[in-house]
Amino acid sequence: MSCPSCELPGLTARLDRLVHHHGGASLPPDKPHAFVYHITITNASDRTVTLLGRKWVVVHADGTRLVIEGDKIVGETPRLAPGERFSYNSYHVTGTDAMAHGSFHGVDELGRKIHVMLPPFDLVIPNAGPCDI
Repeated sequence: MSCPSCELPGLTARLDRLVHHHGGASLPPDKPHAFVYHITITNASDRTVTLLGRKWVVVHADGTRLVIEGDKIVGETPRLAPGERFSYNSYHVTGTDAMAHGSFHGVDELGRKIHVMLPPFDLVIPNAGPCDI
């Protein structure tokens, strides 16, 4: 079976943790919410893989869509032998709730193009609730 890029059975990506931060001098006024996400990519396949890049799609509650595509994963091209994993964290800033999903692409030890999908996850801004005075 031939395909431009195939999912490799045993290669998985998952969201380990999602942390919300609100406000702060480093966040723009129109996007005061930062979501820090922790991702792990696990290679339970029988092949060594090298991850070369990623593509993320973030769909905001207001209907806007942001596509982030590029080489490397947080500046790295992880090489994962069978049984190895790669964990990292990054973030997204927003002014509205959103839904994110993505994929990571690379090659296996024979040079075949592979990818792994990251299941969608929600970026939900918590309700602030009433202020204590």
